[in-house]
Amino acid sequence: MKPYYFDEIIQSLENFWTKNAGCILLSSYDAEVGAGTLAPFTALECIKRPRWNVCYPQYCRRPTDGRFGENPNRLSAYFQFQVILKPSPSNARELYLKSLEEFGISNQTHDIRFLEDDWENPSI
Repeated sequence: MKPYYFDEIIQSLENFWTKNAGCILLSSYDAEVGAGTLAPFTALECIKRPRWNVCYPQYCRRPTDGRFGENPNRLSAYFQFQVILKPSPSNARELYLKSLEEFGISNQTHDIRFLEDDWENPSI
């Protein structure tokens, strides 16, 4: 597998989602959002728009998680690549798997599973 630089992965994902799902490409919103799901483009725009196909790398700052403690892998900042497809297309899973193949992650060689998540956030 060819090694990829971080910016190559981001560009690959941006190109894939704009081309294959008609997403608008946005820039990251810089604020202490904790996770990409709490960014304004995700949380607020999804509520007010009946149709919203966007993709963007979301920079997430969580200063309170920057303490090392027992886990030296805890960082206070990271990126999430957000893709919002509203309404959700019937082939969303296939699109996701194809987006991973763009930079060498194959469903045939990697154990990729889809699990239900009941995550809730009462603040939004």
